[in-house]
Amino acid sequence: MRPDLSNRASAAPAPRSALLVLALLAASPAQASMFSGDTLDAVANGIAWVALAVVPLLVIAVFWIVHVMPEKIAYKRHHPQAQAIHTLCLLSLVFGGLLWPLAWLWAYTKPTHYRLAYGTDKAASYHLALAELHAEGKLSEQELAHLREELDAIAARGALPPELGAVRARLEAPPRPEARAAEGTA
Repeated sequence: MRPDLSNRASAAPAPRSALLVLALLAASPAQASMFSGDTLDAVANGIAWVALAVVPLLVIAVFWIVHVMPEKIAYKRHHPQAQAIHTLCLLSLVFGGLLWPLAWLWAYTKPTHYRLAYGTDKAASYHLALAELHAEGKLSEQELAHLREELDAIAARGALPPELGAVRARLEAPPRPEARAAEGTA
């Protein structure tokens, strides 16, 4: 025997529909903004100018800064292949950033094969900067000994460029007297 559900089914929709009608009537009107009239127009114009002019300029500036960063890192670390990293950064700008991760990785790698071939993993600018520090009397004896060892290793391989040969000759000269005098008065 089945129970009679016909009365129960017809009785349930009436309270539900009454609650639904009451909820719809009790709803307050929605407001899209806290501004109205001319203030709303002025705020909308300001947002439009920011969205159309400022945001694209900021995106372009950040894109440029991020794509130039590997080049700056390579120069700062005296990477011997900094010019090639610079070229890869420029190509990455043209290709929409696809080559940027390669430039980033390359800027942070130690060029081990370069060291095997040339005896150093630094660019010539590194040795030139250290020679200038020596000439000014700002290079410690330990750093000077390390620089001489590196230049001797490069010369032993027969890969000493002329500018590094001049650096090697300048290292034999004592620091300039005016640099020492300035150091003593400071």
